[in-house]
Amino acid sequence: MIAMIDYDAGNIKSVEKALIFLGCEVVITRDPKTILSADHVILPGVGSFGDAMGKLNEYGLVKVIKEVVKRKIPFLGICLGYQLMFEESEESPGVKGLGIFKGKCVKFPTDMGMKVPQIGWNSLSFPRETKIFKGLNDGDFVYFVHSYHVVSEDESIVAATSDYILNFHAACEKENVAGCQFHPEKSSSVGMKILKNFIGF
Repeated sequence: MIAMIDYDAGNIKSVEKALIFLGCEVVITRDPKTILSADHVILPGVGSFGDAMGKLNEYGLVKVIKEVVKRKIPFLGICLGYQLMFEESEESPGVKGLGIFKGKCVKFPTDMGMKVPQIGWNSLSFPRETKIFKGLNDGDFVYFVHSYHVVSEDESIVAATSDYILNFHAACEKENVAGCQFHPEKSSSVGMKILKNFIGF
């Protein structure tokens, strides 16, 4: 069973639909016992870093997520959920993220003649072999919607990079924990392969 954490941050139904297509049993929940009894846990999300952390704290989910990671239950953050895995974001100064990974989120430069947010398809490059991107190739395209990008303090956890205005950390993976800035559920066959890989963690 896959538990998708519900914290009023949207983007849940499209992820649920993709997982059901792959044959998964999916529960959308914020119940700690249900989350901690799941085989896999996903933190999706779109919106503001500060608002999202406020909801996670309000619903008592920060401790639950950290316990998921501690127990080595496979965990995946998607889009805003990926950003929340880090320590802070320029979008919401003074708001602490989950701190699963060391690093921060910064805004794309707006003075380079390119649109912010980045909305659309972009290719990935893989600096190392990872479980989440097994079977994929450099240059495979995925779908992004974001104004902020992750800067991981630890380069060794970076699982994929992409180029938009600058080269940025599009995904990270460490042990059974992974996160991706793009939307695998909206990334056609490549995205479905990524979700299938996560199910196999």
